[in-house]
This record gives sequence, C-alpha cells and structure tokens, in this order.
Amino acid sequence: MTSLGDDAVELTRELVALDTVNPALVPGAAGERPAVELLAARLSRRGFGIEIVGPADRPSLLATHRGRGGGWSLALNGHLDTVGVDGMEEPFSPRIEGGRMYGRGTCDMKAGVAAMVVAAEHAADAGHDGDVVLALVADEEHGSLGTEAVLEQLAGRMPDACIVGEPTWLDVIVAHRGFAAIEVEIHGRAAHSSRPDEGLNAVTLLGRLLGAVEARDRELAAGEGHPYAGHGSLMATVVHGGSAPFTLAAHASAIVERRSIPGEPLDSGLREVQTIIERLSLDASCRELVARDPWELSGASAARRVVELLPFTGRAGAPYWMESAMWESAGVPTVVCGPAGGGLHTVVEWVELDQLRAYTKALAALIPAFGRES
Repeated sequence: MTSLGDDAVELTRELVALDTVNPALVPGAAGERPAVELLAARLSRRGFGIEIVGPADRPSLLATHRGRGGGWSLALNGHLDTVGVDGMEEPFSPRIEGGRMYGRGTCDMKAGVAAMVVAAEHAADAGHDGDVVLALVADEEHGSLGTEAVLEQLAGRMPDACIVGEPTWLDVIVAHRGFAAIEVEIHGRAAHSSRPDEGLNAVTLLGRLLGAVEARDRELAAGEGHPYAGHGSLMATVVHGGSAPFTLAAHASAIVERRSIPGEPLDSGLREVQTIIERLSLDASCRELVARDPWELSGASAARRVVELLPFTGRAGAPYWMESAMWESAGVPTVVCGPAGGGLHTVVEWVELDQLRAYTKALAALIPAFGRES
C-alpha cells in the first residue's frame, strides 16, 4: 500500500507530464485543459462534484466534496498553468534524482496541486464534517482569469477559509506586495534635429519622467517598510521613443511598475505617476493597465485556525504577488503555504520530494480537524 506522500509524488509526475503552458505568455501554447480533464475525471470517480468554469479554452476546476454537515467549508487553491519552456531539454518528462523531481511546473506549482488533491481524496474516503473545495485554476501566471471565474462561481457560497499552496518552503507567508502597471504616453512635436527650437523632443521629456520615477523609488526605499513585505517600489520597465535619426521625437512612452505594501491603496502607482506628470508639466496621459492589492495574513478566526493546524513554524514575506489577495478581497480569510524546491521560471526547475510528502500529510490531517473546536 502506498503512502499519501507517494500518491502525491505520482500525481505530480502525471501533472508535470502534461503541457499546460499559459498561452497568454506563449502564443499557441496548450493551456490548462489537459490538467483540468485529468483531475476532473479522477475527482469525479472519488465522489466530488465537478464544476468547470471560465472560458472553454482556458478552463478552471472547482471540485467539491460535501461532508456530513457542520457548516464549515475549506478551499484548497492552486494553479495549473506554467510559464514557457524555452531552453529546457525535456520539460514534460519528469525525472527523480537525489530526492528531487525535475520538470516544468514541479515547484510552481503542480506539486502543491497534487498534495491538495491527494489530501482532499483522503479526507473524502475517511469522512469529514464540512465541505472541501478544490479550486484549481488557469492563468495565475498572467491575468488571473481562472481565479476571477472561480470567485464569481462561488458567489453566495464562499468558503470559510482558503489555503493557497504556492511554493513557500513550508513557511507560512505573512504578507506579500501588490503591483500595478501604468502606461504613460508623452506627446512632443516633431522637427528636424538641426532645428530643435522648432520642435519638442518627446525623448527628452521621457528622460525627465524616468529621472523622477527613479527619485520616487529612492524615497520609497528610504521610507518605513513592512516587516515582512519590505518596501514599495516604482520603476520603468518598458520605454519607447523616436522614429528616425535626425528627427525630434513626437511621441514617447513608458510602462511604470509600482510595487505596493500592505496598507497602501490600490491606486498608489497611478496617483504617483499622475503627480510626476503634473509636477514636470508634461503633455502626457497615463492609464492603469492592471492593479492588484497587496495582502497580509488576517487575524480572522478561520485563518488563525488554519495556521494553528499547520505543523510548520516558519514565517516569511514575499516580494511578489499571489492570488491570496484576490481571495482575501472576496472575503475569504486566506493562508499561503506550500512545498518548494527551486528554479522557478528557469530552465532547471525542481521540487523537494520531502517537502511534498510533508505538505500532503499536513493537509490530510488539517482538513478533518479544521471545523472542530481548537
């Protein structure tokens, strides 16, 4: 008889063998459907109710096992998409070596998904009082359309708590930063470069904008940070300007990225960029392309209960964003913890199998205990 940990290792192997590269990152890529189909069929056989939500070509899976009663519900959330595989020799041929499994998505985050599925199946077989909801989503690596679809589907029946199984080395994440991307369009006036007084060089104006953005970033770095999430930041990540030599640029543009810490409002980046434009008297417009809230572990009783039941004592912050912020914003107290390894988004990705086994065992014990009195 295999152990829960061995079952999770085997399911990780099956999931990694599937190409689920996010097509929003790599045009024409396969997307998440192969994993949704595999897991929906498997979980249906184990008595889970199946709901497939979101766009037909980018599906996400909600699989719910109803308990004996008790009024509580617990969501286990992970993403099925991966980044691309350029430079990888055999990204979908998982191999085990030295206590690690290698392959695209092993760490980020098919091992976490496998642990959640196996632990939920174990709870279903053993019996539990409340409901267990597996929320296995598309598009986390890009636009979060999967979690948006899942939260819309769950409206009116939100779970009492959610565990997000992102790779954390089994630390409980206490906080992470939010982000926003702001597109700036700068308007100049074209002229021959031999007669610059007849024009207005948008590239020069872009340089002033970049200098002001860098200055604001230094201010943020020197200010009071968050004990776990660190400091906010402001930086330009994409710039364009000019059309030809010997011509003053009539147009330039930039994308400015703002990383925010808990306590800062969602529109921090947009307001700061607007302030810079006004202070420099630029003929420019800006618009927010995307913005996501920062997140901090709440003091809600359901979140505290999850943390109490997890046997892992490490606490950490994350400089990057996770979909925990979306669950929390929807009113669901959320905890982030999962098995890890290394090489995320690189050509050599792996997960530590001891972490995977320990996480699976912890979730299997946590699910039936969650609804009981502490």
